[in-house]
Amino acid sequence: MSEPRPSDRHDASDPDDTFAEIVGEETQRDPDLAVIEAGSRTLRTQSGPPQGDAVPARPTDPETDRALRAVEEDLAGRWGETKLEPSVTRIAALMDVLGEPQRAYPSIHITGTNGKTSTARMIEALLGALDLRTGRYTSPHVQSITERISLDGAPISAERFIETFEDVKPYVDMVDARQPYRLSFFEVMTGMAYAAFADAPVDVAVVEVGMGGTWDATNVIDGSVAVVTPISLDHTDRLGSTPAEIAGEKSGVIKQGATVILAQQPVDAAQVMLKKAVEVDATVAREGMEFGVVSREVAVGGQLLTLRGLGGEYEEIFLPLYGAHQAHNAAVALAAVEAFFGIGAEQARSLDIEAVRKAFLSVLSPGRLEVVRSSPTVVLDAAHNPAGARAAAEGISEAFSFSRLIGVVGASEGKDVRGLLEAFEPIFAEVVVTRNSSGRAMDADELAAVAVEVFGTDRVQVEPRLDDALEAAITLAEEEAEYAGAGVLVTGSVITVGEARLLLGRR
Repeated sequence: MSEPRPSDRHDASDPDDTFAEIVGEETQRDPDLAVIEAGSRTLRTQSGPPQGDAVPARPTDPETDRALRAVEEDLAGRWGETKLEPSVTRIAALMDVLGEPQRAYPSIHITGTNGKTSTARMIEALLGALDLRTGRYTSPHVQSITERISLDGAPISAERFIETFEDVKPYVDMVDARQPYRLSFFEVMTGMAYAAFADAPVDVAVVEVGMGGTWDATNVIDGSVAVVTPISLDHTDRLGSTPAEIAGEKSGVIKQGATVILAQQPVDAAQVMLKKAVEVDATVAREGMEFGVVSREVAVGGQLLTLRGLGGEYEEIFLPLYGAHQAHNAAVALAAVEAFFGIGAEQARSLDIEAVRKAFLSVLSPGRLEVVRSSPTVVLDAAHNPAGARAAAEGISEAFSFSRLIGVVGASEGKDVRGLLEAFEPIFAEVVVTRNSSGRAMDADELAAVAVEVFGTDRVQVEPRLDDALEAAITLAEEEAEYAGAGVLVTGSVITVGEARLLLGRR
């Protein structure tokens, strides 16, 4: 049975009355925690819903922009996200000198290969709709570095990002001086996120791992809920060459006594996760068993879902995202939030259905089958491995009735580009291969050589510059008569998608 939320039971027009009522309702909790939560809710009541774009633009104030660029330059001078020394020693040292900010709030920790960011955004939306103040840490960013750290559903401002960096910088320098290797870009970002969440303060943090799990910098938290999205082959040079080996690394986020929300997995990966859960006395909820997607229908602008959660069924859920994979992400997110509230284990009830509907209706996931232009339609998807490409191909085939689809692909070095291209081959009439501006971008001619083997010479065009590639693809799509229904899909890398988003006028 659904329970009414505090916001449904009182008039929030008087902040003092609101504060007193919320404290009074928290009779089963520690009084100090009740006062903290009441203050958090009262602040949200006064400030209203979060404002801001999911992908913020550069600061308009020149001084702020210069300061942000200085922070970006400092971070860029550190080890990048793909250069690792597998250890949590440095991040643990940083947490120690910062006063363990990651212990100031409960956390939901998300690992897996694909779908982590979309699932994190859904969890964040659900928690926010249920009156909790949220912090979300995800990576990589699509356009702005500030996207990585969100409060109350919106990226922190450039000013707050700069302040957070300046606050932690003396402690970062202290740790750098004591360690054999300086803190990496990702480790500093993680420290900033945990500090920002403690400073806010948040009621719960939603944290996406950067890579793996056991030695990932985020893994200094003790997530009461561990979420494992679908595991497939990616980062095989660091995580392992089979789903089971990769699952072994990712299972490190499962902590003693936690609840594990396990998306559908390859059998060998699932076995590894279940074994780890037994070792640490964790409770496991499996998609397809304890929760899942009951039904889904394609709808204008998204899909209509019925989800089975840990506490019952939730009907008529509109999700403004495309693809079966997003429906499965929604089921995982719902189960994670139920588990956070103890539903299914400690309590036999369900979440407020109207809050659940409101939350999913508000979900945005930039760069995930995102339409950024019409006439012709241009869609962006950040698929960068074969499993993600297959999900994107299925999603675009289901949701769009393109008569002819042109692909623009720019990938990163070290990725399974053949597998990615093979996944898209059935749906691309032609492909324009290119590269983004990252130093990790795969050379366009090297990518073209693989594309020719997959598509044949006549279906491949090479444009080393991304802006030229977009223009070429749009021209190819427009070669059919107007209203003929051709489209363009830009994919292969989050960086490629982010740069294309800017070039196509999305700020």
